[in-house]
Order: sequence, then C-alpha cells, then structure tokens
Amino acid sequence: MRLFRNIFVILLVMGMAVSSFAQQKKLVQFSGVIHNADTNVVVPYVTVINQSFNSQTFTANHQGYFSFVAHEGDTILFRSVGYRAAQVVIPKVPDDKYTAMVHMTAEIKELPVVTPYPWASIDEFNMAFMSLEIADDDIVVAKKNLSPESIAALAAVTPRSAEEIQNFSAMQNHIRLSNQAVNQRMANPLLSPFAWGNLIRQIAEGNKSRSRGNNQ
Repeated sequence: MRLFRNIFVILLVMGMAVSSFAQQKKLVQFSGVIHNADTNVVVPYVTVINQSFNSQTFTANHQGYFSFVAHEGDTILFRSVGYRAAQVVIPKVPDDKYTAMVHMTAEIKELPVVTPYPWASIDEFNMAFMSLEIADDDIVVAKKNLSPESIAALAAVTPRSAEEIQNFSAMQNHIRLSNQAVNQRMANPLLSPFAWGNLIRQIAEGNKSRSRGNNQ
C-alpha cells in the first residue's frame, strides 16, 4: 500500500513539474501563409499540428493562412495530401507574435502499372478472339471510299465551298446574259402564239404584194 502511495506521489509531482514548466513557456501568436516551394502558389487547407502541446490540430484556410496560440519552442507539423510534411520550431521572439512563411514540397508518388482487360477469363478472351472480324486493308478501304456510291453519298451531304458557289453563280449569269442576247423574252419563239401570228401575217402580206405586182 505504501508503494502505490509513493508511486502516486511521484507521478503527481512530475505532472505538476511539467505543468509548471509549460506555464513558464511564453505564449506566442503564431501566424503565417503556406506556399508551394516550387511554384510559390499557396497551398490551401493544410493540417497544422502542434506536436509539443497535446497534438492540437488546426486547419489553414483556402488562401493557405493560419493563426493560433502556441509556446516558444513548440514543434509545429504541416501536412497536406500531395506534399511532404514540413516542420517549424517556434523560436524565442522579443514580442508575443511570430510570423513565418512555410514552404511545402510537392510529393509525386508513382503507382505500379495496371493493365485492365475487358475479359474476365481466358475462355472469354478466346471466344472474343475467334469471333473477331478482321478489318480491311488500306487498299480495300481506299477502293470503298472512292466508289461511285460513296462519292455520290458524300456529294449529297457535303455543302458547297465558297469557290464552288461563286463559279455556279458566274455560270448562271453568263447563261442568262447569253439568252438575253438571243431572245429578249428568254422564250422559244416556236412556242409563242404571237410569233406564229406575226409569221402568218407576214406571209399573207407578202402574197398580196406579189399579186399586186403581177396585176400591174
């Protein structure tokens, strides 16, 4: 019984000593911004752990800024996914504030190569391989693309270029001007009843003039 009492007293004294030592350490407002060591870009939402004081945990904001109360000599650990952990020991400062620029190095982890296959077993692979349709070679594909059916299908859906539209418009204007030079009405005179009437009238007048000449 006396042994347990002595152990309890020793532990109590040690706890009081540690507590008094911690109270003697100066409190400091520790603030700073966390940057990427390579690109100098802020690292957001970094986990900040005070390893010297009950592993108190804090989180930096979206701009990489943090601020909390710590003691001089405390070891502060910074952790973030994709970065190597960084440590900062708060030094002794003349006032009650300490500001630091924390730099974290990006950590690249290469995962082993994984090759996915669409078949669950060798039997499924053999079945898929046996039913595989071999594609045509380049010559056969070229012949299919240059066939009259393929060209006609492409011509039906392919829009005309600006050069083709300009050539077609110029050709239409040329045909229109040529027809106007031949016939102002742009019509076949053989199909016009007025033209036939004028022809019959001219023939009749010619006959009359010839008959008058014979009578004289």
